[in-house]
Amino acid sequence: MTEFAYEAGRWEPPIAADEATTLLGFLERQRATFAWKSGDLDAAGLRATLGPSSMTLGGMLKHLARFEDDMSTEWLHGHSQLPPWNAVDWGADPAWDWRSAADDSAEQLYTRWRDAVARSRALFAAAIAEGGPARRPGGPDSPAPSLRYILLNMIEEYARHNGHADLLRESIDGRVGHDPPR
Repeated sequence: MTEFAYEAGRWEPPIAADEATTLLGFLERQRATFAWKSGDLDAAGLRATLGPSSMTLGGMLKHLARFEDDMSTEWLHGHSQLPPWNAVDWGADPAWDWRSAADDSAEQLYTRWRDAVARSRALFAAAIAEGGPARRPGGPDSPAPSLRYILLNMIEEYARHNGHADLLRESIDGRVGHDPPR
């Protein structure tokens, strides 16, 4: 895992590092922010919505677990989608991960996301060792996205959902801020 520095109330990725370490550092900051924003809630807290939106932190946990698995397994390594994602008819129910989270316990949601992050970290470390940020499944001439592209896509997805998590968490118990306490 990329090491962070805790400076002035923020988890900071390394300032002077190679490209892969910098990209992973920014992704880890987004993951840490999301873990803090969605952490330590019971099932009712994970089902809370804001205004007319049906978005929940529980749905976000399940969605980001799928995202971690899909990016690191399918996109990065060219493997088939993992269970339980591969059993879903995504054409018939494209919001299954968001919708079905209401049926899961808080423990199931936290465990699924944490396990997906752990798998993803290991697969990204292997990909970096195999070729760095330009690495593509299938080789350098493959039309598949590079590790660099996938990491930036993941950073963007986490950043977008961290904004949603800010609003949801504040409405649940008043937790505000950008970074988890040290």
